[in-house]
Order: sequence, then structure tokens, then C-alpha cells
Amino acid sequence: MRHVAFVVPYLFETSLRFLRGALTLPGTAVSVISTEPIERFDRRVRDGLAGHWQVGDALDPTQLVTACRGLSRQRGPVQRLIGVLEQLQVPLAHARAALDLPGLDVETALNFRDKSRMKDVLRDAGVPCARHRLVEGPDAARAFLKEVGFPVVGKPPSGAGAVNTFRLDSSEQLEQALTTFPPRPGRPMLLEEFILGEEHSFDSVCVGGEVVWHSISRYRPTPLEVLHNQWIQWCVLLPRDIRGPEYDGIRKAGAQALRALGLINGLSHMEWFRRKDSSVAVSEVGARPPGAQITSLLGWAHDVDMHRAWARLMIEDVFDPPQRRWAVGAAYLRGQGKGRVQAVHGLEEAQRRWGHLVVEVKLPELGQSAATGYEGEGFVIVRHPETAVVAEALAGIVELIRVELR
Repeated sequence: MRHVAFVVPYLFETSLRFLRGALTLPGTAVSVISTEPIERFDRRVRDGLAGHWQVGDALDPTQLVTACRGLSRQRGPVQRLIGVLEQLQVPLAHARAALDLPGLDVETALNFRDKSRMKDVLRDAGVPCARHRLVEGPDAARAFLKEVGFPVVGKPPSGAGAVNTFRLDSSEQLEQALTTFPPRPGRPMLLEEFILGEEHSFDSVCVGGEVVWHSISRYRPTPLEVLHNQWIQWCVLLPRDIRGPEYDGIRKAGAQALRALGLINGLSHMEWFRRKDSSVAVSEVGARPPGAQITSLLGWAHDVDMHRAWARLMIEDVFDPPQRRWAVGAAYLRGQGKGRVQAVHGLEEAQRRWGHLVVEVKLPELGQSAATGYEGEGFVIVRHPETAVVAEALAGIVELIRVELR
């Protein structure tokens, strides 16, 4: 019986889905390391756990090591240490090194987590990506802008999910950003060229250092536009057929990037752009499953439980590449205004038009607080064999449904 320690810092539904997938694996005993007490996990999860160890800070490698050693005394040696959050990957790697456990190592984890280091690795390997610079003061920032011109994107070197990421279109905006987020030694700012074009993701699985499976999705509009325009309701579309030559560029660049960064076994999420001249540019890569319901979308597109498949990959180093059978997409419902959800308009008409395509839904509830993240107050996932049908439904849903906040 394999004993696995799964780090679930907080009771996010995203993390719990992957935990539930791990609990279904035969011959596997799963213990949880969490800041949450065991009583806060639902009964089905509690009944399936081999053990639980509460820590004060799940991002502290020392506490993770202590937890694994405690669980080993209680339930037998911990053989794998895993977790899904972006912020966990470096602490997990340090803990694995201390415990001599297999999995993503520290240097590779840093390649993925430190976005400036990532871009250096990619450019040195010849992977097409945006020009960038890690700046530790205003003069360095201004010098970079003289080289590349506006617009540029500013972000923290260890950011995740476009948090604290912003676009700068003028000298005035640059000076404001330098005042609001002043870069300095020990707290630098990453500036990079803003790439105009369509934004996509390249989600892939590596086994033994080789890409054995991949998926491609399209964002409409881009996450940066969504992040800075709270009224925008956005979509992710997974076309059914991604075998065409129009994706050869990212298949080549994606595999090249993952080799350079050092991923051996894992599911990764890569953001990339298609420029107006059809060339591709890699934006950034995470050595972890995708967020924003994309893992669920992958499952719906391939008729497979991707949460369970990720767990098996992380625990057994095994992945059975599924066949893409459907086009799928998610429409994200974001409130307009401030406060709490007062009304949701257009649901009945949306149900009449596209209800037969819906496979998963989370509707905003009256009285719920406005969401703090870019995913919004709810989502609708639709599926159909034809990509055009899914694309039309997504466009219609975000146009018709309106979430009123007040």
C-alpha cells in the first residue's frame, strides 16, 4: 500500500477535487497536510483519509517535513508528497529534498515559479517568448521601456493567475506603477513586452521528460483584459480538433520549453500567444494543473476524470493519454457593480436556447458576495461535437446573462 501525503492548505474546491481523485486510486493510502482541522473536511473525504496533520503554514517546507515524519510514524513511510497550488510547488520541492522523496526537484520548481528565471531559461534555449527584464529600481524600468517601447506588462516575479499583473501604455502609467509598486533590491518587478495577438493555453503531460499528451484552449478575451475590466464576462474554448498544422508551432515550442525547464513527470499549464503574423510566443508556464475549471474542461472534452488522472500521474508516474471526443467551453459569469448579488438576468432564455448543451454549471446565488478573483460569481460549461456550436453558445451566454451586484 503506497502512502501519499497530499497538501491541501485551505478548503478550496479546486484542491478538494484533486484530493477526491487521489482517494479513488487502488492500493493508495492518502493522508492530508492542511492548515484546516480535520473536522472541516466533509465526511466522505474524512472517511477516506489514512491520516491528517494540521500545520500553521502549509507553505513552510520545515512544517511540511515535520508533518510527513509525523504521518510516517502514524501510518507508515510517506512515499510521495504532492499538491496542486502554484504557490506550493517550491515548498514541496524543498520538503521532498529533505525527505529524499521523488518528484519535482528544487531547481526545476524554481524554473517554473520564478518568472524572470523562467524567461531567461526559455530564451537561452531558443524558445520564442516576450523580451523581459527584472528591474530593481525606477531607472532600470525606464531604460527597459526605452528599448522595447509601450505597451509592456508588469508583474511580480513569482506571481500566479495574473494577480498583481498590469499593462502599461504610457510614461504616465509607468511612473504611477513605480510609485504604487516601487521596485527595489529584494523586491523587484518583472517587466515584459506586451504581445498583441490571440491568447491560448497549452496543457500537457510529460512522462519521462517527453510530452505524451497535450490540449489547446483559447481565451476570449485575454486574462489580462478580464483582470482589469471587472464587467467583462469571458470564455475558455477547447476546440474538438487540435491536430491541424496551425498548432504545429506551439507543439514544437511547448515541448522545447518543457525540456528546457526540466519537467520530467507532470501536468503543466502554459500560456502562449499567436501573433498577427501567425508566429507563437510562450508567455509563462506552471508545473501544476490549470485553474479556472480548465481541468474539468479537459475531463469533459475527453470523457475522463482528469483530477484522478493527475493524481495517478503524480503518485504512480503513469498516464493513459485520452482521446479528444468533444468541443467544450466555459462561460464565466461576472457581476456588474459592487456589493452582493441582487439579481441574475437572462437565465430562463439562456436555458431555453442552450440548456441541452450544459454539462456543468455553478450559478450565482442571490445574496452572495462579489467574487475577489477573475473567475467571477459563477460559470456555465457546455459541450457538443462541433466546435462552432460551442463557440456560438459561449458567445450567446456571456452576452445574454447579466449578474447584478449592489
